[in-house]
Amino acid sequence: MARQTAAITLMTAAATLAPTTLRAQTWTLRQCIDRAVEYNIGIQQKDKTVKRQLLALEDATNRRLPNLDAGVSQNFSFGRGLTSSNTYTNTSTGTTSFSLGTSVPVFTGMNIPNTIKLNKLNLEAVTADLEKARNDVSMQVAQAYVQILFDMEIADMAHRNVAIDSMQTARMEALMAAGKVGEAEVAQQRAALGQSRLSETQAINNLKTSLLTLSQLLELPTAVGFSVAAPSVETISPEASFSVSPDVVFSEAIAVKPEVRAEQSRLSGTERSISIARSALYPQLSLSAGLGTNYYKTSGVPAEGFSDQLKNNFGQYIGINLNIPIFNRFQTRNSIRAAKIDRDIQQMQLDNVKKTLYKEIQQVCCNVDAAVSKYAGCKAAAESSDAAFRLTTAKYENGMANITEFNEAKFNWLKAESDLVQARYEYLYQRSLLDFYRGKSLDF
Repeated sequence: MARQTAAITLMTAAATLAPTTLRAQTWTLRQCIDRAVEYNIGIQQKDKTVKRQLLALEDATNRRLPNLDAGVSQNFSFGRGLTSSNTYTNTSTGTTSFSLGTSVPVFTGMNIPNTIKLNKLNLEAVTADLEKARNDVSMQVAQAYVQILFDMEIADMAHRNVAIDSMQTARMEALMAAGKVGEAEVAQQRAALGQSRLSETQAINNLKTSLLTLSQLLELPTAVGFSVAAPSVETISPEASFSVSPDVVFSEAIAVKPEVRAEQSRLSGTERSISIARSALYPQLSLSAGLGTNYYKTSGVPAEGFSDQLKNNFGQYIGINLNIPIFNRFQTRNSIRAAKIDRDIQQMQLDNVKKTLYKEIQQVCCNVDAAVSKYAGCKAAAESSDAAFRLTTAKYENGMANITEFNEAKFNWLKAESDLVQARYEYLYQRSLLDFYRGKSLDF
């Protein structure tokens, strides 16, 4: 009984010797996502695209406003030229003119209203693209975050394995000193300890690589001192009865996913593009007005003073311009046809995005079901491995099992415990991903 109690104490001590550095409470998943979204270059580029489209919308809206142009010209004529008295003479003439004019579009075949609506739809599309970029980065961060959690568990298992082997090696050496075991058994245990330390080194290196990957996604200058906070998994208990239809999730996703909204906006934009192309079939009506004056000076001919001429020559005008399209080499017809083709292409693009989204949701639903099944299997395996290790340890302490059997039982126990935690993480990630497709924030 004393040896069995010592064996149980050995297991308990090894289970509590996980390295605290691997569990450092520093960056949560929410903090990682917020940091990555803020500093990601691709997202910043998308944000600039949104601002540029805002300017394009403002330009389209301002086309309704009148323009205003001012002009000043100075001309010199040599030879026969027009004088200020509206006669011609063979002498040098100088003319100074001032003008101010404006024009206002009255009817453009609905080109301006449709262009404004098109730019509004384009703004909606690029805004959705920006949201999609943020979602993509969030998913990349979540994947890297979960990989770190997996590697932390593997490193934790490797550390506990080293702790058990270290204590077991010390015990074997003490027994050899007392003459109760041979040198061969001690050498075999030392070899097992060396292999455990090698596995621990590999696990720590993998963890460092995972931390570096996530730190790069966060645009951190270095991964030194960077660690993540492991969520509590003890309260995670996947429901064996949990099941959700991909069709239900898809019906919710198409209403909230930005990639779908972006393509739908672009499809609506193609309809506006067709209307814009058709506007060239209609007459264009504009209103123009202006005022001007000039000063004449003919060489050798007396002329009124500069201010008097500007006053006397001052005039105004107002006009209505109507441009009626008759034949432009079928350019308008082909523009309409091209716009309709663009609409068909965009419809296919929208259908493709929806199909891709449905396939992704199908995969996530399948992964959730698999995670539930895996958790149930890992839980049963962990319970069996724990009982088997306790029994094998007791037998080994009493000389009824050899070192190979002990190490195998120990490895199976540690791996089963680690697999159970990883199964919880996998379920937590896949379930959060499923909620993410339904419009919820990605967090756990």
